Amino acid sequence: MARIDKTPFEAEITDLTHDGRGVARRPSKAPGEAGKAVFIAGALPGERVMAVQTGRHRSYDEARTVEVLQAAPERVEPRCEHFGTCGGCALQHYDEEKQIHAKQRVLLENLERIGHVKPQAVLPPLVDAAWGYRRKGRFSVRRVEKKDKTLVGFRETDPRFVADIAACHTVIPQIGRKVEALGRLVDGLEARREIPQIEFIAGDPAEDFGGVALTFRHLAPLSEADRAALVAFGREHGFAIFLQPGGVDSVHPLWPEAPRLAFTLPPWDIEFLFRPLDFIQVNAGLNGRMIRLALDLLDVRPEDRVLDLFCGLGNFTLPLARSVREVVGVEGEAGLVARARENAAHNGIANAQFHAADLGKDLSDQPWMREGFDTLLLDPPRSGADFLLTQLPLKQFRRIVYVSCHPASLARDAGYLVNGKGWKLKAAGVMDMFPHTAHVESIAVFEPR
Repeated sequence: MARIDKTPFEAEITDLTHDGRGVARRPSKAPGEAGKAVFIAGALPGERVMAVQTGRHRSYDEARTVEVLQAAPERVEPRCEHFGTCGGCALQHYDEEKQIHAKQRVLLENLERIGHVKPQAVLPPLVDAAWGYRRKGRFSVRRVEKKDKTLVGFRETDPRFVADIAACHTVIPQIGRKVEALGRLVDGLEARREIPQIEFIAGDPAEDFGGVALTFRHLAPLSEADRAALVAFGREHGFAIFLQPGGVDSVHPLWPEAPRLAFTLPPWDIEFLFRPLDFIQVNAGLNGRMIRLALDLLDVRPEDRVLDLFCGLGNFTLPLARSVREVVGVEGEAGLVARARENAAHNGIANAQFHAADLGKDLSDQPWMREGFDTLLLDPPRSGADFLLTQLPLKQFRRIVYVSCHPASLARDAGYLVNGKGWKLKAAGVMDMFPHTAHVESIAVFEPR
């Protein structure tokens, strides 16, 4: 393995990578040759910085900023004192308004470079609150003997370590302000070395607690004293406490006996009930805006039958059901499908069907595949929907809306639809589901030519 040179070097930053690092080139030793690319954490386009190398690869190096010699106008003071050490955020030093435009550029570059497509129109970026928005996540837990304390937080930029943080400004305040208290709680448990993670999730406040649930993963049985300490913490802070001694199916409530977790979508008069490890959109405010935008782009009609793929709990399905004749949601996780059906019944929605199916495999034997639909909405995981799209009878759809959490897979799939199947990319844009991170959430609408 090549030795890493720790000598600081000066660099001019010309661009930003997809994960929020500055791009520069180190001078080449050979005259006339372009220097090797280096990706520098903590640097912004237009800046001149001093950096030190942290990694070496064949085609690029990695580095971190040690001094900003000439700052870009877009540079701001990070709100969090742990920025640069904690790996939860990558862009707190970048002006909030500029962050989303950088993400938009990533989307458009991916569409052109990977999919060889351009949208006919670029949608205005969709944004909501930039702080205190994260209502679901996972804290890592580690007892550090050298510090004589238990750390609770996100992983550092070096993922081998847990960041020593007192609070998190991107997590909803009910949880973000209690990170240090969580560390003290776990440190006082007999099983403090047997708890590797704590998952948090929040809905709307309930009558008896704040609508927040904490799930403690534990690798050994908990003593009665530890269980009592967790219950006391939950009572004090208004958190429901769940335990996870094994896999996902082992999760069960410790306190209260039957906590009620729910969130509402008021524009559609819908209440979603969920479980502590279910997938819900991280950013509640942005989620409501995203649903409205998706429904507007889909341009549904009262007589339409709509197909919603990767539907989860029915985040799009149930709002759609308020406006169309029928909507069919399909999801790979059977537990989410069961909860989606329960939520349809809970909200008195009779025109929504739900099916469980692995959308990454052959679907030719699925009965819903043979039904006729007018429009299609899909919200796939990071891997995208390339194989799925090859199976669908696309000619039946009047319009397709594609919600994406990874611009590269969206670009690939857009290329298939436009260049392979004769669709047109009518519009595309970004949505800031994860402010201060480099994560790019986007949406695209397609129509037949």
